[in-house]
Amino acid sequence: MIDKSDGQFWTDRYLTGSTGWDIGAASTPLVKYFDQLDNKDSRILIPGAGNAHEAEYLFKKGFTNVHVLDISEQPLASLKKRVPEFPTDHLINADFFKHEGKYDLIIEQTFFCSFEPSLENRSKYAQKMYDLLDLGGKLIGLWFKHLLIKEGGSRPFGGSKEEYLGYLDPYFDVIVFDDCYNSIKPRLGNELFGIFSKKK
Repeated sequence: MIDKSDGQFWTDRYLTGSTGWDIGAASTPLVKYFDQLDNKDSRILIPGAGNAHEAEYLFKKGFTNVHVLDISEQPLASLKKRVPEFPTDHLINADFFKHEGKYDLIIEQTFFCSFEPSLENRSKYAQKMYDLLDLGGKLIGLWFKHLLIKEGGSRPFGGSKEEYLGYLDPYFDVIVFDDCYNSIKPRLGNELFGIFSKKK
């Protein structure tokens, strides 16, 4: 699982600008989803959020209960610098797998693909998402759709639709999980968009 050294790994990536996953703005498919949301008080968590462009977008749209979690302090400080009025107590520097709380929505964006793709990690990801969501809660986001090469592979670690469903099915009902039609151009054809509802 994740340990303290992972925080330094990611901090080093931010300090050296090695952040190829960061597109510099909120991802188009998620923006389109956010624009359909009505409840500005929804408890929203974005784990492994990095520079958290999605959190910035939501906050500026009037969502008052957005929480950002990252194992590195660096991107959290970057968000606070860009958006000084973002609540400091909503910036969580922690290991996702040890985080406690209850949320109505959790947003997946280049998080699942960032940690070592072991059966243990991926199974615990699905269970932890379930545990953090309140009754009626939803997991929404994007998953990379490309071959997972474990031997000598590197981030972002991908997978297939069937593989992802294997981890998520025990905990979630699938509302939508299909090829993403409105990905940004560099990721077109390489993303799945999903909406999953916590099972009762």
